[in-house]
Amino acid sequence: QVHLVESGGGSVQSGGSLRLACVADGDRESRGCMGWFRQAPGQEREGVAVIVNTGSTNYGDSVKGRFSISQDNAKNTVYLQMNSMKPEDTGMYFCAAMRKSWKCLSSLQPRGSELYTYWGQGTQVTVSS
Repeated sequence: QVHLVESGGGSVQSGGSLRLACVADGDRESRGCMGWFRQAPGQEREGVAVIVNTGSTNYGDSVKGRFSISQDNAKNTVYLQMNSMKPEDTGMYFCAAMRKSWKCLSSLQPRGSELYTYWGQGTQVTVSS
């Protein structure tokens, strides 16, 4: 079992920055891949960024060059640094984990969220223009 807790959400103006954190506990082998997903009202869940336990990363097209995912294994924490934020970044951001590290980098494709076993409760991010 893996328990995930997100923090760091809030409200910012367009062009601003936020850093989200996801603290994980439980079976480390079940966390071969960690990802950030977001969902706006009335829209499907969208993959934002993923990181393999080896450190490889991948990003959704809409956030490339602006967002950065990283991990601190000593703290069992995955971060999402969000810069140059836009109103369209608004949504509930979720941290997720799965065992299958080999599927990680391709899990940003549509319905890729279905691969993930464990989910946090989410943290709200609002970007105003």
